[in-house]
Amino acid sequence: MDISPQDTTARARELQRGWYGEPLGDLFRRLIADLGLNQARLAGVLGLSAPMLSQLMSGQRAKIGNPAVVQRLQALQELAGEVADGMASPAEAASRMEEIRESAGSSLLSTTTHSGASVQSPLPARRVVREIQSLLRSLGSADELLAAADTLAAAHPELAEFLRVYGAGRTDDAVAHFEAHQD
Repeated sequence: MDISPQDTTARARELQRGWYGEPLGDLFRRLIADLGLNQARLAGVLGLSAPMLSQLMSGQRAKIGNPAVVQRLQALQELAGEVADGMASPAEAASRMEEIRESAGSSLLSTTTHSGASVQSPLPARRVVREIQSLLRSLGSADELLAAADTLAAAHPELAEFLRVYGAGRTDDAVAHFEAHQD
């Protein structure tokens, strides 16, 4: 039985919906509009080649293989939300996009003190949670993560809860979980 290109594209978009919450074409188009980018600039900020971005948008490829790119994507989504909410100006967004482009997916945020020294400080809870979600969702779909949680539930209930909350849950719920379990 031959699988048509349309079936392959539909399957890739469905996988993207499970991994990233929506098809990447929709997500990338929204970021382009919200942040005033073009496809080439978005590809550059993310650290993808323009052809790879195009393949992900069209559903020719389903998954972003590099976790650092997924983390940059999440940082761009967060930035776009701040711009939409008026919490970041277009000038601030342009500066932050450059920082995102240069990031390697670190779990620390560099901050400059009043004396001009650069220090490392922990990332905000939402960003840490988004990185955890991104990593889990790059490993399996929400259904797969829930199935793994069910398998672990009897012997390891805390790990099962972690998979459910971060792997298949809403970001707000995961942030609340993260904040409740921080030391």
